[in-house]
Amino acid sequence: MGATRLRCLGIIIMAAGLTARCGDVNAALGQLVEARRLSADLLIEFTKAADAANRAVMADTDAMSVADAHEAEAAKQAVQKDMDSLRPILQGLKYTDETRFLDQFAARFTEYRTLDRRILDLAVENTNLKAQRLSFGPAQVAADEFRDSLEAAVPAKDPWRARALIATAVAAVREIQALQAPHIADAEDASMARLEQRMAASEAVARNALETLAPLVAPASRTQLAAAATALDRFMGLNAQILALSRRNTNVRSLALSLDEKRKLTGPCEETLRALQAAISKRRYPAPGRYVSEPRKP
Repeated sequence: MGATRLRCLGIIIMAAGLTARCGDVNAALGQLVEARRLSADLLIEFTKAADAANRAVMADTDAMSVADAHEAEAAKQAVQKDMDSLRPILQGLKYTDETRFLDQFAARFTEYRTLDRRILDLAVENTNLKAQRLSFGPAQVAADEFRDSLEAAVPAKDPWRARALIATAVAAVREIQALQAPHIADAEDASMARLEQRMAASEAVARNALETLAPLVAPASRTQLAAAATALDRFMGLNAQILALSRRNTNVRSLALSLDEKRKLTGPCEETLRALQAAISKRRYPAPGRYVSEPRKP
């Protein structure tokens, strides 16, 4: 009877040991599956963040730029959450190579986030886009009103000279308009300064033409000259706004940063994540009674 009890007790102890080992195996298996899922999600979310940020830079409306920037931030937060969840799993499984890959990515991602924040802050300002809208919208209207007012004036004497002065004034304003586009697109301060000097010279030509034209038009046309002067003042005020926005160059700067500095960070980040994912995918599922912490050697 004593021997039978001892055998039963031994069976119970063995069963308990097997159950414990199976529990350990199941836990390790679950951790490995979760590590694979998180490493895959890391790459997906990082790619989404980079893509959304690029779309924010290229967006042609404020609303689209802001929406894409928010999407990029949400994806970066998801990346951080995945990293925070993956790290203790890798450490618990004693995956040293994978932990090293994650640490490398974390360091690069910190640098990436700092730069990306700068880019997105610039992108949502959209100063170049706003300058372009002013140029093609209100400034165009003011320039057209300037032309229409001048062409409605009736010369009282020396009509050929009067018409020449009108054409000169209109051409000077049109030249300023033509210089706005390259100014908005330019990234160099020196180049923008030269364009502004040409604009100032054209403004002087337009104002001198108006002043010279005044005694040549009929008294009834003084109203048209006054309207032209008002339109010119409004146009030049809008031009000053355009230049100020263009000088901030947020769209140009954000695009330059995206194509240069950010691209140099994005590639290494993605490479590290792929290396992490590949290393985890090579890990074997643990067998009962055996804990596998290193990849199987070929």
